[in-house]
Amino acid sequence: MKQLTAIITSLACVLLIMTGCSSSSEKGNETKNVDLTISAAASLQDALQEIKKEYEKEHKHVTLNYNFGASGALQQQISQGAPADLFFSAAEDKYETLVKQNKIDKKEGTNLLGNDIVLVEPQQAKGDIQTFEDLPKAKKLSIGTPESVPAGQYAKDTLTALKLWGNVQSNVVYAKDVRQVLTYVETGNVDAGIVYKTDALTSKKVRISATAADDTHDPIVYPVGVIKDSKHKKEAKAFYRYLQTDQAVKIFEKYGFKNLQ
Repeated sequence: MKQLTAIITSLACVLLIMTGCSSSSEKGNETKNVDLTISAAASLQDALQEIKKEYEKEHKHVTLNYNFGASGALQQQISQGAPADLFFSAAEDKYETLVKQNKIDKKEGTNLLGNDIVLVEPQQAKGDIQTFEDLPKAKKLSIGTPESVPAGQYAKDTLTALKLWGNVQSNVVYAKDVRQVLTYVETGNVDAGIVYKTDALTSKKVRISATAADDTHDPIVYPVGVIKDSKHKKEAKAFYRYLQTDQAVKIFEKYGFKNLQ
């Protein structure tokens, strides 16, 4: 009888191994580590880095990897097949391009944040440039490349609306993204720059001279959406939902963003 019991026990163990039904393996599958790639506008850098710390504390199995850059450049990367799980743009048109290309489902996307465009000059400057109308005095003015940097397009639109573009265009130093504009101003390589308010607030080396009126440019909207062919759709959707929580919104507002929800 003992021999029969031993045989049955051995057979049961073999079956468990063959079918992978051990309770420990089930638990292991539940906590599979996942790396998420978020392609996000450069102006979101500080806020998203803080959100990363908070999110990863609560979700030990998820690692957030950011790909920061100009929204236009990021959109082109995704259009050409670069891997990404979420796209967080600083402009609606770049986001809508991916929707039209069937890269993002509108049901898994939303307009989350707003921002302002401001004129900044180096902290040590004499203060000659107090308004946008003073910009013709600047020997060098930096803005993002309008074709790929939304902040650059908003800047150009503002200057055009104020009938200043023709007077300053020849003195413009173009930058690859809004953070590069900020660096040019911080180092004194240009006399002034036009950046998002949120970027200006991160630096003690620049001061805000003026804020562009809302009627001088299109509304500044930051849409975020889940990429359709994400290999980690479940985790990508979970992070997308987290970005809309009070906890995340408070962090965005801390860095000067407006909540559009």
